[in-house]
Amino acid sequence: MDQPTNTTGATPTIRIAEPVLHPVRSEPLSAGEATYSTGVGHRAGGRAQVGGIYHTRSHARSLSRASFDNRSIGRLSHDLTRQTTHDVEEGENWRDGDEKKKQIFGGKMLMWLAYQSVGVIYGDIGTSPLYVFSSTFTSAPNYDDLVQVLSVIIWSLTIVVTIKYVLIILHADNEGEGGTFSCYSLLTRFANITNRDPREEVTVRLERHLSQDLGTANRTLRAKIENSKFTRGLLKTIGVLAVSMVMADGVLTPAQSVLGAVQGLTVVKPDITSSTVVGTTCGILVLLFAIQPFGTTKLASTFAPIVLVWLGFNFGFGIYNLVKFDWTVLKAFSPYFAFQFFIQHKTHAWKMLGGILLAFTGVEALFADLGAFSLRAIQLSWMLYVYPCLLLAYIGQAAFISAHPDAYSNPFFNSVPPGMLYPSLVVAVLAAIVASQAIITATFQLVSQIMKLSYCPQVKVVHTSRTFHGQLYVPFLNWLLMLGAVLVTAVYSDTTRLGNAYGVCVMFVTFFDTCMVTLIALIVWRLSPFVVFIPWLVFACVDGLYLSSALTKVPEGAWFTLTLSGILACLFLLWRFGKENQWRAEAEDRFKPSELVMKDQEGRLRLTDKWGSDSLSAIRGFGVFFDKTGVLTPSVFTHFVSKFVSVPDVTVFFHLHPVEKPSVEPGERYKVSHFTAVPGCYRLVIRHGFMDEVISPDLGALVYAEIRRFIIRQACDRLGVDGRAQEKEIGDDSEPEDQDSGVATDPATEERKSEGTSSAEASATTSDKDKRAAHKATDREREKQPVPVPSPRMTHASRTPLPIELRDDRVAAEVARLDRAYAARVMYIVGKEQMRVSTGSSFFRRGVLSVFLWIRDNTRAKIANLRLAMDRVVEVGFVKDI
Repeated sequence: MDQPTNTTGATPTIRIAEPVLHPVRSEPLSAGEATYSTGVGHRAGGRAQVGGIYHTRSHARSLSRASFDNRSIGRLSHDLTRQTTHDVEEGENWRDGDEKKKQIFGGKMLMWLAYQSVGVIYGDIGTSPLYVFSSTFTSAPNYDDLVQVLSVIIWSLTIVVTIKYVLIILHADNEGEGGTFSCYSLLTRFANITNRDPREEVTVRLERHLSQDLGTANRTLRAKIENSKFTRGLLKTIGVLAVSMVMADGVLTPAQSVLGAVQGLTVVKPDITSSTVVGTTCGILVLLFAIQPFGTTKLASTFAPIVLVWLGFNFGFGIYNLVKFDWTVLKAFSPYFAFQFFIQHKTHAWKMLGGILLAFTGVEALFADLGAFSLRAIQLSWMLYVYPCLLLAYIGQAAFISAHPDAYSNPFFNSVPPGMLYPSLVVAVLAAIVASQAIITATFQLVSQIMKLSYCPQVKVVHTSRTFHGQLYVPFLNWLLMLGAVLVTAVYSDTTRLGNAYGVCVMFVTFFDTCMVTLIALIVWRLSPFVVFIPWLVFACVDGLYLSSALTKVPEGAWFTLTLSGILACLFLLWRFGKENQWRAEAEDRFKPSELVMKDQEGRLRLTDKWGSDSLSAIRGFGVFFDKTGVLTPSVFTHFVSKFVSVPDVTVFFHLHPVEKPSVEPGERYKVSHFTAVPGCYRLVIRHGFMDEVISPDLGALVYAEIRRFIIRQACDRLGVDGRAQEKEIGDDSEPEDQDSGVATDPATEERKSEGTSSAEASATTSDKDKRAAHKATDREREKQPVPVPSPRMTHASRTPLPIELRDDRVAAEVARLDRAYAARVMYIVGKEQMRVSTGSSFFRRGVLSVFLWIRDNTRAKIANLRLAMDRVVEVGFVKDI
């Protein structure tokens, strides 16, 4: 195979670009599952960037595959000399230090996040004063009933939102991520209750406490959870159900809030038709979802002034009504009136809780949105602004209703001070429209979490901020939610009917949060059960009261959200069940290379006894095997060697690994390791951040350069030579005479070539036959003479330092092997895995796995993240039974 030419002399590298307007995907890239196309290139600044990874967002122009002669490849660029490789035996320790770490902000950045959180998190809970009293009362209330309901609202906001969520539950984050599923993920780090995808293990920091560090009750509880299959399954189901219910609310909340805002226009123009209201609502919903790609920071900064002004209006109107009409409603701060409400009204009071719970709907999004902001930012914004504003809003409305009982039907607009109706209407409509942002952002967060634990097929996730790592946008989910919200709006077309379906999922999620955080307090925080029991009992009773009341809405419309969340939960659990079976099947092909290949007594490679003991032949060339996991032996290598009974001269396991940070430092980008069981076998791991734009059209040249650098660095370390100085010396070497020849040769070939040229010049007056004879005689004479040992720092011909690869015979042989293999041919070996349900499976198992395989086959990545020349790609097909 002809070796292509490097017309630029550029060193192969991965260029990391920092996109300004184009956020990039962050989902794990599986090189083994990509679809490959013809090789392309990219030019930047007039120089061709060559190597291996080309980002899908880049608009590339065609470029012929570039390579290097072996001397130009030795001239390592100044940028790459700063990149260190880890000389790790058997290629495992590259995984250290890649765990996700929580971001902590302070000072101005914390205040900026707190400001942003107002625009996203509190839109839903902040617009509740529009309809709480009208949803609770069915007729004009008397003074006592009004004060009692106000007391329940005040203490519900205090107990459920302030104490339970803001002061306690927000601390149960999983490295900064919030939501019920993050609680489950946190438990899996401290208790052995789940299996993990081998590709994702590196991003999880396991911190299981030693048994002696736990109290007797805590230790017993953990052991029972770990040993009980039912309990493990229950926790998994609760985590998935919580995500599904938030997603179901993600369809309902935008429809409810925007439709309610548009219907509010009837206050000014009562003759607006229903079709106009529904059409306008659908148009606003489409616009709302269409602006989501701008990112959380931009949306929050835009929406925050609206919510701030809205809450400020509520605060001001509350003080005005309290002073002017009835300040005695302040006695509702006494919990006595809340208890009196239940004592006097009994069952009727229990049913009225279905309207009161609307005062804190959106609290589940507050916890789920934790990853987009931070604990301190949410605590600051709630305690210092949102909480006081909401309290004054409800108190002020109660003071006005005390004097005007019929005002309960539209409490906010009826209690607006004179001259403020139209400004209030505009702000209320805008606030109601942006109210759904909280649940949309929360849905993005939760889907990202369940993808990490393989409960959902991988879809593209876009990180929209380099500063705040948790701010995400999921395009596929965004358009799916938009479609659902528009359909729900068109079908229900009325906030009353939508309201009947609203609230049940919220209470289920808050109850799940209470239970999950209780387990975290016992297993992770190691608190005594005596300390945990009383708070759990109080919160569980409050959640139970509201949940049981909300369940009365099931026949009236809540069945819709419960059904939708149930279907989503079944799909997530089905996908997880299929992935666990897939991991078990694939694990059969992953082991150390020494379990597959060994050397016989004569030093020849052969398969181990388990694989038939056949002798392995050598394939001339440079084989790059795509590795999905980055640990042990890739499945494609196992099947290639066992089926072809041969190995390439040089074998490289290539793994592309995403890191949970915006960008990877140049010195940490490439991780190379060597396997001793198979001569010429290496692993190359390329680590990239979620904001890195990885560009390199020629993967073979990149892999070759990194492996060569690794060999030289190992030699430098072994000989005690400064690797950077050595690379600088190589880089200062003279330009090769045949730089553009397009032929890569090994050092021995170059030396013989130079010697042959000298002999020919000395005998220029002889015939061609005499020249050849003289050349052969010279070679025979040289072979008889002993080879002089050069100085460890100088060559035999000049004062130029001797290249490191010529100072050690083992290194010289290793480099020569690498050069010969790369000069011969480059092969990209890709696994083409097919899965089938094993024979003898039960009918139910076969049905579930068949659905999983169908979804898997139709959701695998089809985009060519690595653009390779098709004539160099070798696909190795194999079938796995699950």
